[in-house]
Amino acid sequence: MEENANKMNLPEYVLDIVTHSKGVTIPKTREELLRLAMGNGENTLFPVEYEVEGKGTVLEATVTKCKNGVVVNYLDDYMRRRDPDCLLVADKKDTDKPKYEDVYSSDFELLRKDTFDWLKEQELICFPFKSGGLEYGYDSILIAPANAGFFAAGLADLQGFLNIDELDSDFRPRAIVYLAPPFRHTHFDGKQIVIHNRLDELHEVFSYNLYPGPSAKKGIYGVLLNIGEEEGWITAHASTVKVITPYDNEIVIMHEGASGGGKSEMIEDIHKESEGRVVLGRNIITDEKNYLVLNETCELLPVTDDMALCHPAMQNDSKKLVVKDAESAWFLRLDNIKSYGSSPQYEKILTQPEEPLVFLNIQGVPGATCLVWEHTLDESGKPCPNPRVILPRKLVPKAIDSPVEVDVRSFGVRTPACTKENPSYGILGIFHVLPPALAWLWRLVAPRGFNNPSIIDSLEMTSEGVGSYWPFATGKMVTQANLLLEQIASSTGTRYVLIPNQHIGAYEVSFMPQWIAREYIARRGSARFKPEHLVEARCPLLGFGLESLKIDGQYIRRAFLKPETQQEVGKEGYDAGAKILTDFFKQELEKYNTDELSPLGRQIINLFLEGASVKDYMDMIPMKY
Repeated sequence: MEENANKMNLPEYVLDIVTHSKGVTIPKTREELLRLAMGNGENTLFPVEYEVEGKGTVLEATVTKCKNGVVVNYLDDYMRRRDPDCLLVADKKDTDKPKYEDVYSSDFELLRKDTFDWLKEQELICFPFKSGGLEYGYDSILIAPANAGFFAAGLADLQGFLNIDELDSDFRPRAIVYLAPPFRHTHFDGKQIVIHNRLDELHEVFSYNLYPGPSAKKGIYGVLLNIGEEEGWITAHASTVKVITPYDNEIVIMHEGASGGGKSEMIEDIHKESEGRVVLGRNIITDEKNYLVLNETCELLPVTDDMALCHPAMQNDSKKLVVKDAESAWFLRLDNIKSYGSSPQYEKILTQPEEPLVFLNIQGVPGATCLVWEHTLDESGKPCPNPRVILPRKLVPKAIDSPVEVDVRSFGVRTPACTKENPSYGILGIFHVLPPALAWLWRLVAPRGFNNPSIIDSLEMTSEGVGSYWPFATGKMVTQANLLLEQIASSTGTRYVLIPNQHIGAYEVSFMPQWIAREYIARRGSARFKPEHLVEARCPLLGFGLESLKIDGQYIRRAFLKPETQQEVGKEGYDAGAKILTDFFKQELEKYNTDELSPLGRQIINLFLEGASVKDYMDMIPMKY
């Protein structure tokens, strides 16, 4: 162990934890990690349980060995999805996030010592990895109890797992994740809590729960955002796909947005009915369905699923943003796969994978194949809305590993239905073209939107915060706002669009708008829009709508381009929805309008507060058609 510890160049206090523990396993292969997930034995059902003071033995999760992987199920419904308010900051550096000492009226150093003491009493798993991927990532370490092998396997898949025998001599940890699940019961009343402690040369992440979303995934996202804040760059909350049309045109679209905003869906094939037609939308009042026939759809080459590294070492002179995947695997939500045939593209990969996978919130029978449409039932008897799989990139067909130039940055918003009787912010057309200044405002407000399946939240519109990655960040909102504006202003060759999902006015549309937008934009080549094809939206926040949209010889009905033309919405319902949206922007943008914001940023926000037109936004940062 001492030789391996020296290879990882562990700080003295970390070396003290591992050398005084009951034993340490340093897995060198993925196969070893999956064995550890099952208790390092021949188990087909492994309980993950801990002794908790005052509660006795607490069973947190079960891990089932199936033919296609290991299936993790939590006993508590609450642990099956991410709590958006789980992040606390423990250090003295600048932050807009809640501080541990303020929330709990206690010195974090006491909890930190208790955590280290608890880890010393355990058998441990410890291994090195790269936060942000193998090529541009940062040296990192996991220290976890040995019976949490599934968590370790999940983190190793999500990040750039390293074999310690092959570690470079200059390896120096920039981040360490400590896992201590019982503390959620003893210190946090059962809540998911992840505490970030930003030391001068090391970012510590203390994960006090076993759901990997807030720590193994988003906790590492927080590490990258902090490093980027120090160095002046961003990790975007985005999926990215290279789209190749039937005529061999190529375009790269990066789709951003809050959780549930359609990032994973942007790299999925368009969903069709059994007879091949596409359901564009269903009127919630009349139940009328509108169909579209697409004989040939575009080929999709995925680049990123959720985290797009915008590292300065990758940028070039193209004036387009350059991105690369910040993850080694994708944390895919499977709630849209409700029955066999829902998503053939993924069903084949996940049912008969080349390597065993890690599944969460899926029903599993020992020795059988777990089926991704059989979601674990919550206590209510309804299927868990957040079934997941961790899918290594190497198993994703046609995935691109190299950096790509982004032609279009789209932003997704979950929208509720909007009618005259029940107006809402569901007034977006099938897609909108945004001037860069408006695109920046949408990234500051980042509406979390309607009926989010990924996290515990209300049905009302709330803000995910700057960049839509704010729940994972540890620093200052205004700092991230300035970085985003600088990035947008310098990427003059990249264009911006806004896309709703779930509803357009009175029509239920699921993720069809972004699939149609993807097909249409790609067919236009380099995402060029002639000014005469664009019309200013009735609500200036929505930039430009389309005068018409024709794809594969078929015109999309105006009802989907301009919701105010829907009989169920009308101008009355639209304007009421526009007021809801505008008031929400006023509320959210006020927090950025400080002396710390760049002068250009303050000008743009003041324009909005003064009731700016779309042309006013274009004058701030010119838009390429």
